[in-house]
Amino acid sequence: MADIETQFTEAMFDIYRLAKSEAKYNATIFLQMLTDEGGLRTAKTLINAAKPSDGYTALYLRHRLDLTVEAVVVKNSQWHQLFEPEELERARKRLREYGYMQTL
Repeated sequence: MADIETQFTEAMFDIYRLAKSEAKYNATIFLQMLTDEGGLRTAKTLINAAKPSDGYTALYLRHRLDLTVEAVVVKNSQWHQLFEPEELERARKRLREYGYMQTL
């Protein structure tokens, strides 16, 4: 079985594919980040950014925040061990600020 970081990277590629097929959003920059740096580094970069990425905004406008890195990380407790508590809270806060999952 693949290690947790490899599984996480696969999950990140999954949300790229879902965003493209279901939300009609081609996240080319996200795909490049995943390819170059892997899922964990990409997720940490996006979560720790001072403001939401263009991709996050595009998914928000499409009512698909469920396909953001923040939502995948927060909603799936199996990934929590990969992140600092502050990063998980930052992801929750961003989702709440955009009206997603008010109970986070």
